[in-house]
Amino acid sequence: MSNKPLSDLERIKTESNYLRGTLVESLADPITGALAPDDQQLIKFHGAYQQTDRDFDEERRRQKLEPLISFMIRVRVPGGVLTPKQWLDLDELTEKHCKPTLKLTTRQAVELHGVVKRKMKTAMQGIHATLLDSLAGCGDVNRNVMTSANPWESPVHQLVFDDALKIHKEFTPRTTAYHEIWLDDELVVGGEKKEDHEPLYGKTYLPRKFKVAIAVPPRNDVDVFANDLGFIAIVENGELVGYNLLAGGGMGSTFGMETTYPRLANVIGFVKKEDIVEAAKAVLIFQRDHGNRSERKFSRLKYTIDRLGLAYFNEQIKDALGDKLSEARPFKFDSNGDKLGWSKGYNGKWYFTLFIQGGKVRDDKHLQLKTALREIASVLKGNFTLTGNQNLVVGDIDEQDKAEIEALLEKWNLVKPLSGLRRNNIACVALPVCTMAFAEAERYAPSLIDKLEKILEKYNLLDEDILFRMTGCPNGCARPFLGEIALVGKSPGKYNLYLGAGFTGERLNKLYAELVEEHEVIGLLTPIFERFSKERLEGERFGDFVIRKGYVQATTSGLDFHQNIKLAKFHDIKPVLPKKKQTLDSILFVKKDKKKKKK
Repeated sequence: MSNKPLSDLERIKTESNYLRGTLVESLADPITGALAPDDQQLIKFHGAYQQTDRDFDEERRRQKLEPLISFMIRVRVPGGVLTPKQWLDLDELTEKHCKPTLKLTTRQAVELHGVVKRKMKTAMQGIHATLLDSLAGCGDVNRNVMTSANPWESPVHQLVFDDALKIHKEFTPRTTAYHEIWLDDELVVGGEKKEDHEPLYGKTYLPRKFKVAIAVPPRNDVDVFANDLGFIAIVENGELVGYNLLAGGGMGSTFGMETTYPRLANVIGFVKKEDIVEAAKAVLIFQRDHGNRSERKFSRLKYTIDRLGLAYFNEQIKDALGDKLSEARPFKFDSNGDKLGWSKGYNGKWYFTLFIQGGKVRDDKHLQLKTALREIASVLKGNFTLTGNQNLVVGDIDEQDKAEIEALLEKWNLVKPLSGLRRNNIACVALPVCTMAFAEAERYAPSLIDKLEKILEKYNLLDEDILFRMTGCPNGCARPFLGEIALVGKSPGKYNLYLGAGFTGERLNKLYAELVEEHEVIGLLTPIFERFSKERLEGERFGDFVIRKGYVQATTSGLDFHQNIKLAKFHDIKPVLPKKKQTLDSILFVKKDKKKKKK
């Protein structure tokens, strides 16, 4: 272990009395919309982030007011499955207590944004009433456990979902602080104060966040290699016999620090179905005991493994599991995104996977999506499944009920063709509420895709599936480094462009151009799209093509992520900006006319 002093967050956790801190006092303080600094960290363990709306920062400063502070609450949905009633209840909460938007995340959770401090407790109690919670939605604990959202493909999905619930239950913190603070549980029993105990986490929990996902081949729709802990379902003769165990994945990095990098999880071995929870605990305990608690930028499991060595990690997990860990078994993925539209399940029931741009369920002038899903939920006898790609499966629909759901989808214009780029796009929240964002992502991606679609159409590539990821910073919330094309915000309006990830999530991408603006992104991608349309091999994916043609080098190891980079140079297009105040849609770009002489 390091002799360096512990990070300040370790102090906060130690002094918090199992995540209590002074949250009660901070929430009751009427002078400010913010929490005390230590409590801003502790509330993450309760599933909430303090945020400011950065669109209003300048105006608030002029008025000598504190920033426009509110909170995001992340509701855990293990495996992503919601009943129609839970959907309607969450919808109602957004109408009463926060912004009227349900945000579907890349971890099959639901976020409520814009909850002001005085409404936090009421909102938390409303979430509890749905039989859901936000405990461990954020913080140095295990996050929402993900599973493949393809229930129509085989009975294996339900078994995998059940195993995900087992891990979810085992990894949920035992502290009673959540119920005490938000649900008004009694502080004392029999006249004595409750005494908390965390048998798995201990008093200081984990060194950093911890993510778990279970994939069911042939679909890697959870990006299993991007997680600290992953399981790949192994099916033999139609039976789920167990899982390949993976460890050490993670997407976050920091600009200017080549010692930080995204990393794909390593396949460690195979465990039988009945041993999945014990195997999961072995990996989490290793990270709890060996993870870096001094420097948080290097505290994820991926850095623990690379610091101590994969051989040492494998040895420790083998010692913990004994003969329950055996040699990994063969598996094969053929896709990463979601299969949109209607699918008939092995059980005779129907499933409709609905594309949701950026995971934002709201009503606007273009699409009344929130109203539409409210009407669908009011008659649905099946369930909803949130996907790891921010989409929604309306499922378990009986044959006799399909026509009614189909009519509602048509009524609200939810059945429409999408380009391959758009249907494979995911984007993080970014500006204005994310404190870490350098640039736009979720708000900007749709308009950029509009422009790229025109180029793709020109080269007959409109229907080509291309994984496109966009984030406002390199922390990796939308798993950008697994995009065949990815834009990662570096400053307002400027992005790093990455190319070459694998279509099945088993290869990282590589930096291709730095600090590019929209016109440069389009200018760089246009000739590549043209070549791809003319020179691709049969069945060749875009990410494979750019590697074969030498645009970037193939990268499977995080330690090689910053190596062998040859940046593209592009100076042929310049932006022309309107004199009026710019908005997201007001920036125009035109080609530079080199032949035109100055007057």
